[in-house]
Amino acid sequence: MTAVLALGTYRVRAVEQAARTALASVAAWVDTAPNYAHGLAHRELAPVLAQHSDAGVSTKTGFHTAEQGRAAVAAGVLSRAQAAVGHCLAPAFVRWQTEQSLSMLGRASLVFVHNPEHAVRGRDRAQLHGELREAFAVLEDFAQAGRIGGYGVATWSGLESGAFTVPELLRLAGQATGSDSHHFTGLQLPVSLVMADPITQGLKGDGPLVETRHLGVTTFGSAPLHGGELPELMTPELVELIRPGLTAPAAALLVAASCPALDVVLLSASSAQHWDDAAQALAEPLDVDRLGKVMDALATG
Repeated sequence: MTAVLALGTYRVRAVEQAARTALASVAAWVDTAPNYAHGLAHRELAPVLAQHSDAGVSTKTGFHTAEQGRAAVAAGVLSRAQAAVGHCLAPAFVRWQTEQSLSMLGRASLVFVHNPEHAVRGRDRAQLHGELREAFAVLEDFAQAGRIGGYGVATWSGLESGAFTVPELLRLAGQATGSDSHHFTGLQLPVSLVMADPITQGLKGDGPLVETRHLGVTTFGSAPLHGGELPELMTPELVELIRPGLTAPAAALLVAASCPALDVVLLSASSAQHWDDAAQALAEPLDVDRLGKVMDALATG
């Protein structure tokens, strides 16, 4: 089966209109962050989410805009030096930023710790893992109070670089909670023809997505079109191999959505036609043999 479609709001210009279109079409989930749309994404999403009470919504904690950084300094949760970095996992900031997000959005099905590998910056893995454990403890408090549905990690390169592994993240969540009963329920990572490791690993029955399959963790694939750049890189022969008759964007999306053990694929699309085209492309997933041939063609090609 293919992953289900959801709206990813990174690099979306008109967030409110995109969300209205997506939720009126096939999407049932919106992924966002406090720093998206120059810090305005939450404000633009709020009225749409209020009208779609059954839609899932995930946001993040970690990155902040300059304006949000100044507000955090004024609130006493960041120093000026911390705010200047633009990213923080300190418990006081995670709590404050999550409170801000809930106040603006009204709810959150998931709160991701946003690119925690960004916090390494020359520090060792043990220090990063300590910061993650403390961030998880804060988010666990929100989850146990019923204020968020769960939490997780949204990473770009953390798994690939070895900054952390899925078993380590789950162990840190358990340590934050003091038991195996925790609310770590989401993992987001890039999945595409460019960032293809999750696909090749999944075809071998391995990798981070497969590791979470039976653990109650929902997996999200970000950047399936690699920021919109991927379709321009695809040859007509590759598109034909994926599925004859598809456009390059639809073919790229189909490959990402067919990734083994991927639950949700995040698409940054604004028009109803784009959502309709995406839904039609994903109606029939690529089988394992076809997906394997596509990966082999990339490897040799």
